[in-house]
Amino acid sequence: MIDLRPAAFFEIEGFAHADLLEPDQPVWSALGQRLADYLEGWRDWEIHVDLPDGVHLLGDRIAIAPGCRIEPGAVIVGPAILDEGVQIRTGAYIRQNVVLAAGSLVGAHSEVKGSILLPGAKAPHQAYVGDSILGRDVNLGAGTICSNVKNIGREVSFRAGGETVHTGLRKFGAILGDGCMTGCNTVLNPGVLMGPGSVTYVNASVRSGYYPADTLIKVRQSQQITEMRKLRRE
Repeated sequence: MIDLRPAAFFEIEGFAHADLLEPDQPVWSALGQRLADYLEGWRDWEIHVDLPDGVHLLGDRIAIAPGCRIEPGAVIVGPAILDEGVQIRTGAYIRQNVVLAAGSLVGAHSEVKGSILLPGAKAPHQAYVGDSILGRDVNLGAGTICSNVKNIGREVSFRAGGETVHTGLRKFGAILGDGCMTGCNTVLNPGVLMGPGSVTYVNASVRSGYYPADTLIKVRQSQQITEMRKLRRE
């Protein structure tokens, strides 16, 4: 039987928000209402850094720990927790119900919504992370999309061990275990779970489902190279 509990994907010890990850529940149970409830119960809404002009904070439930670096042009909508040493680069959009653990990074023009980034996780360039969990030291290649809603609007489900697993969530993106990396322009369809150390090639479109640790997801394509005919001038 496939283990879909948090410990199968992440090193939990030392994670400041480990209470989100119930050890005997499926890993995605940390998202949705549980994440919202966790933030509702948070009380340390303090900002411990000087923010430069051009940083936009919307809402009054935003916690920013010492050592964070927020660049002009970033927009943060509470509730959101930024632990020590988080970097938010210009044009980034942190949109409600977000926990960014120590040393994580949201890069230029990337959006994170309803998600958890464990220590050292990075979404550096023009990424979308919706209702997802990124493990320790995950790195998303430029343009990576963690799609979180089916076009038909139904519950997100996925295949694991020959069975269909129902998440009970209408919005659910991806679970990327510790050390996963995606190639540029990867699209993770709703309900992708990648075990630790897994990698995608560039331009991969990854179907919903469970992928074991150290999986390499390739894209096979061919190129046709021909001589370009010069246009004749009349």
